Amino acid sequence: MSSRTPLIAGNWKMYKTVPEALETAEQLKEAVIDISGREIVISPPYVCLFPVAVALKGSNIVVAGQNVFWEDEGAYTGEVSPGMLKSAGCAYTIIGHSERRQYFGETNETVNKKIKMSIAAGLTCIVCIGELLEERETGRTFAVLETQLSEGLDGISAPQMAAVVIAYEPVWAIGTGKTATTAQAEEAHRFIRSRIEHAYGSEVSGTTRILYGGSVKPDNIDQLMAEEDVDGVLVGGASLKVESFSRIVHFVVLG
Repeated sequence: MSSRTPLIAGNWKMYKTVPEALETAEQLKEAVIDISGREIVISPPYVCLFPVAVALKGSNIVVAGQNVFWEDEGAYTGEVSPGMLKSAGCAYTIIGHSERRQYFGETNETVNKKIKMSIAAGLTCIVCIGELLEERETGRTFAVLETQLSEGLDGISAPQMAAVVIAYEPVWAIGTGKTATTAQAEEAHRFIRSRIEHAYGSEVSGTTRILYGGSVKPDNIDQLMAEEDVDGVLVGGASLKVESFSRIVHFVVLG
């Protein structure tokens, strides 16, 4: 395995009330108490962030926002700023998830603004990129990834890249039960790393973590994590249950 610290992140999406989130967090804390040498992140809904962060204080699990806005404050009804996430106990935030792009008009430009504001607030950004099925089938995967990277990271300096994690999530594999093969995941991750190296140099590309997201489950985690350029995973449905997510966190290093 590489020297990059593996990162296992669970995106709870719009699931769990506050009591349900607290119960899951407490059970998860006990289930992964023995884990070291890898980072564990969970991303509950906004209303659950503060109580869950308090419940997990002192544990080996940190909390992330599922989204963030690009201003510190203002008349933006329904939005949450990076500083608000930080004050609620978040260390990370997810930015540009495919569902945000698909349903809520997220663009590379808004992703870029959110990254800049989140880094300034002291958050680490899990920046999501990925192609649609049509784009893969027409051979445009790399072109799409390159555009999302270059526009999303526009103006982000090499030192700021220390606060950026890239999550490759092929849109056709999210919530569909389909998973990119380990070879497909590695190919995309290798390409992403090459573009980061082109933009920032080998030192930054060698330390930037690239996660795979798209129907990650206990039965494919070990194979995914065996790939050289897969530094972790962004887990959706399988992160909602303690048993399945804890198995993913306890992935076995193959080979």
